[in-house]
Amino acid sequence: MKPFSAISFALTAVLAALLAPLPAAADVGDDRFLAARDAYRLGDRAKLERIAPDLRGYELEPYIDYWLISPRLKDMDAGTIRSFLTRHDKSFLAERLRSDWLKLLASRQQWAEFDAEVGKLAQPDQDIVCYTLQSRRARGDATASDDALPLWLNLLEPPDACVPVIESLIVDKRVLADDAWARIRRQFEANKMAAARLSMNYLPPTQTPDSSVVDAVIDKPMPWLVRLPADFGNNRALRELAALAIQRIARSDPRVAADQLTRIESRLQASERSWAWAQIGWLAAQRHLPEALDDFRRAGNASLGDEAIQWKARAALRAQDWAALRATIEKMPPALAALPDWTYWLGRAYRAGGRVEEANTLFARIAGQPNFYGNLADDELNRPTQTPPRARPPTRDELNQVAAQPGIQRALTFFRLNLRFEAVREWNWALRGMNDRELLAAAEIARRSDIFDRSIATADRTKNEHDFSLRYPAPFADQVRPAARNQSLDEGWVYGLMRQESRFVTDARSSVGASGLMQLMPATAKWVAKKIGLKDYQHGRVGDADVNVLLGTSYMRMVLDSLDDQPVLASAAYNAGPARARKWRADRPLEGAIYAETIPFSETRDYVKKVMSNSVYYSAQFDGRPQSLKARLGVIGPRTGADGANSDLP
Repeated sequence: MKPFSAISFALTAVLAALLAPLPAAADVGDDRFLAARDAYRLGDRAKLERIAPDLRGYELEPYIDYWLISPRLKDMDAGTIRSFLTRHDKSFLAERLRSDWLKLLASRQQWAEFDAEVGKLAQPDQDIVCYTLQSRRARGDATASDDALPLWLNLLEPPDACVPVIESLIVDKRVLADDAWARIRRQFEANKMAAARLSMNYLPPTQTPDSSVVDAVIDKPMPWLVRLPADFGNNRALRELAALAIQRIARSDPRVAADQLTRIESRLQASERSWAWAQIGWLAAQRHLPEALDDFRRAGNASLGDEAIQWKARAALRAQDWAALRATIEKMPPALAALPDWTYWLGRAYRAGGRVEEANTLFARIAGQPNFYGNLADDELNRPTQTPPRARPPTRDELNQVAAQPGIQRALTFFRLNLRFEAVREWNWALRGMNDRELLAAAEIARRSDIFDRSIATADRTKNEHDFSLRYPAPFADQVRPAARNQSLDEGWVYGLMRQESRFVTDARSSVGASGLMQLMPATAKWVAKKIGLKDYQHGRVGDADVNVLLGTSYMRMVLDSLDDQPVLASAAYNAGPARARKWRADRPLEGAIYAETIPFSETRDYVKKVMSNSVYYSAQFDGRPQSLKARLGVIGPRTGADGANSDLP
């Protein structure tokens, strides 16, 4: 990435200053701020107080105020805190300090003071939500328990602030034994074993299992299950634990779990048996096992969580059982069924059943949305995807007004200091409440400053006026276009993948160590460098845009060659590895959209959809004509004996 262009400290001629050299005064202010930041992080208050006067008038001065107050919040009087909140009203730091103060007040059960401030918080987190419920309960608000009830099944790992709220439901007898077991089942589904162990304590004493029994069910379910006494069906706790043990076994091998459930199901009650079969069906569907739909059928009308019911739909889709798909989507909770994913697939199920008008109504509902399913719906309506008319560019006045906002200035200063985490936080906070014109101006300011990830994220927020050249920028053309041509790669696909990988941040680094524009893992980069004969390669060079793009596009070509020249498979391989991309094929041809929808890893599934949708918009810009996502996805061929070829690909 090019060095970050400076923004003038004078608010006049803000945009002209974006390309100007960094003023010497800013240099000094930056140095002093970084020294203050180090002092704060080291807990050196004396040094921080000495530096503070040097930073009066500096864009990041509010952080000095915050650093002087926040470590001593417990000892600060309310007047000092309120003074800070007034001076920095509506800023990110005011929100953060107010949140910290509210949590302190709640921990002291100073509910009157808490209630006076909590309404001023713009984005309360889960702790604050639960503290608010605690306060209402302390005031005798009878509706507090009603509002807390959804947390019972949905908040599976409650933070400390929420534990009293959860436990109050038991005290008030709003949840009983059935509800406790339902919560434990949900926690098993989410693989939150520590939380499930704690929830066992909410059971009635006659149903509370010994901790050693719970450990055995979780850690050694098969030995525990086979040792169950023949009359275990007379004991509620043992029946429930048996169903939970089946679920644990199914995580490793759904077919073994099915055999075990068949052996014991006559001793389970209907709800326990149905839940266990639903769990086997869900886990079998994730493994693409052909028995999954039969497992779900044996579950009958079992209540399914959001993940399980979506995998029931995917199992039907994978089997191309359109009637089962339709029935499953129609039973989804309304909010889930209304997602573009299931709106599209329900339309496809209706069309397969001859209900063409109803199908087209559903396609029209999501057509034009800039996402995978909006693109597919466009294709179903025979109007391939194109970029919308470009909005009028922001005027100089619009640009100046947005650039003058303190939050934007703070963000740009943080970017200049290479403090990306703080910069992104300030930038995102500043966007709240912006209209389309302001968002387009902010996106343009970010683009001119080579902060492409913020330009994309900001342009993505517009509702009615759009500029897809900001949503889908094509920087680093001198590196990307020749590399794509040399590898005979579709340029739209290369840019679509790069946009998803790094948002064009050259020094992007993932939690697992992937680096650069194309997010290359160290071992992969080294392997590709050797394959293409790149001399004197060292991993330190992977951050260089030229090297990163060369290695990344070379790897894309190799993966594409090994996977039938199919970009859907290659995109999955780029994210999850070629072996998995091959393994996820079916025994018969699959539409590319069905392959993408049934990828077992949620991260990879989302990644492939976004890369392919990105590629449509890039190609529409580059080619100047509408694009068909469905044609681009194509048909994925079945597994073959040659699927192990090129297995040395990392």
